[in-house]
Amino acid sequence: MLDTGVTAWMLVSASLVLLMTPGLAFFYGGMVRGKSVLNMMMMSFGAIAVVGVIYVLWGWSMSYGSSVGGIFGNPFDQFGLGGSFDPVTVLNEDTGAFMPTIVDVGFQATFAIITVALVSGAIADRVKFGSWMVFAAVWVTLSYFPLAHMVWGGGLLSDEGPFVFGDAAPIDFAGGTVVHINAGVAALVLALVVGKRKGFGTEPMRPHNLPFVMLGAALLWFGWFGFNGGSAYGADEAAGLAWVNTTTATAAAILGWLLTEKIRDGHATSLGAASGVVAGLVAITPAAGDVSPLGAIVVGAVAGALSALAVGLKYRFGYDDSLDVVGVHLVAGLWGTVALGFLATETGLFYGGGLAQLGVQVVIALVAIAFSAVVTLVVALAVKATLGWRVTEESEVGGIDLAVHGETAYETIAQGSVIKEVRA
Repeated sequence: MLDTGVTAWMLVSASLVLLMTPGLAFFYGGMVRGKSVLNMMMMSFGAIAVVGVIYVLWGWSMSYGSSVGGIFGNPFDQFGLGGSFDPVTVLNEDTGAFMPTIVDVGFQATFAIITVALVSGAIADRVKFGSWMVFAAVWVTLSYFPLAHMVWGGGLLSDEGPFVFGDAAPIDFAGGTVVHINAGVAALVLALVVGKRKGFGTEPMRPHNLPFVMLGAALLWFGWFGFNGGSAYGADEAAGLAWVNTTTATAAAILGWLLTEKIRDGHATSLGAASGVVAGLVAITPAAGDVSPLGAIVVGAVAGALSALAVGLKYRFGYDDSLDVVGVHLVAGLWGTVALGFLATETGLFYGGGLAQLGVQVVIALVAIAFSAVVTLVVALAVKATLGWRVTEESEVGGIDLAVHGETAYETIAQGSVIKEVRA
């Protein structure tokens, strides 16, 4: 019997998650300088284009196909959604209720898309669009799909893997390891391989459109209800808990970020509020179904404060993570994953569960970090050696939008470029 309620909820959730990537385009686009906004937004749309095709071909099979050593699914097992692809996903074995598996394919594809798009924020203003598209295709294949299999497809980091101790099994409700730690580590490695923007640390590189940033944060928040609520795989109490926890943690993270800003800088900024939204959403993602609303407040508030402090590390250590992917996604993703060791209502330390869950969460976080770092380094260096990453210095200074895409977002930028050309 087709469960039309769950099927409808999952279709809506998939649509909400897909909306997150255009939302991210606004969020990232507003944070860069005016001469780079189109290129930044195109990197998100490029991720949709590349991953949207690849996921149907081999992404689903690598994520949920027959396991190869618990690390990845066989890409040929369900290639093109054929082979052993089961058109029915059983939801309840007692009643025989099911939903079409193709709905889950759509839902999972949107997760892969947003994860790739997140990475682009670390390399704003300075890379070839073609190199980014090639990297997106290879990285999602070698890093995202295997981690998705390891965590959600019954692999090494799942509750069927080796990291289960008594009642404590790995918890990643909606993607703390697969999405945020993975993307955050990739962003750090990529920023180091690609190198700094010209003028980084010496010239002001302020967001050119803060209303865009806030609009993007709002769209991300809205779409995230599909991200976390949909991961309950039912329109039920679990989805309701995920919804409330998502809202509560995000609100607390805004407060945590703004308070940290006010104490440190004397101002509570709109950029801080928007960034706090994302930090809270990231942190609650792995924990949305396994902490109480009170626990969600703790997760969010700490995430907001930690990320507000972490975004300044790039100046101290000299890596140019342009739009703070590391400071927000890696830091908040790590915190949300590890926080489950304390706050999970069934097995967390604060609920009498002992240290086992904390140990499990730390281990899966470390494995995700190591795996993503190694894969990203190999892929990034391969792209650097073959296609090259950087646009010319002239293109970077004059505006990557005009140089790479032949367009500008604003007429004044186009006029400025023409004047420079005439003077030259």
